[in-house]
Amino acid sequence: MQELSLHILDVVENSLAAGAKLVTIEISENLEADLMTVVISDDGHGMSPSDAARATDPFVTSRTTRRVGLGLSLWQAHARAWDGDLELSSKPSLGTRVKAWFSLSHIDRQPLGDWPGTITGLIMTRPGVDFLYRHQVGEDEFELDSREIKAELGVEALTDAHVAAFLKDEISQALAALGSTA
Repeated sequence: MQELSLHILDVVENSLAAGAKLVTIEISENLEADLMTVVISDDGHGMSPSDAARATDPFVTSRTTRRVGLGLSLWQAHARAWDGDLELSSKPSLGTRVKAWFSLSHIDRQPLGDWPGTITGLIMTRPGVDFLYRHQVGEDEFELDSREIKAELGVEALTDAHVAAFLKDEISQALAALGSTA
């Protein structure tokens, strides 16, 4: 994967496959500590302790279409290569939390990529799922909650291309205003 947004998307897809109705994505850039943290949590069906312990093993997957699961193991390998790591915690019936952290300035760290397009696409194509997105740079924070969008505009607005373009633009502007270096 060439962008962090694709790693995040992969984890979110796992959340959706686990029946999540709320997915929270938190990205934090701490410039002083040279640290980037990404936390994705959901209210899906969760995993047993033994499944959670093996979730980063590339030769273990719950999919029936293939025998390997590279998503989490690849992200963990990248995080470790960027002077960080990845941890997963999960409880049956309560959901899963994936946290990755790494050096913000590491020369090999992948860029965040088209994150505004990625999060907008998730919100617009999954009207039955709620997304809470927080992005913090230092003390400044941007938050987007799809529940607020649905309450204000109605669920049907999530199929409108103008709404999608507006959201993507708002997220891009917010990241620029925050001074995101990702």
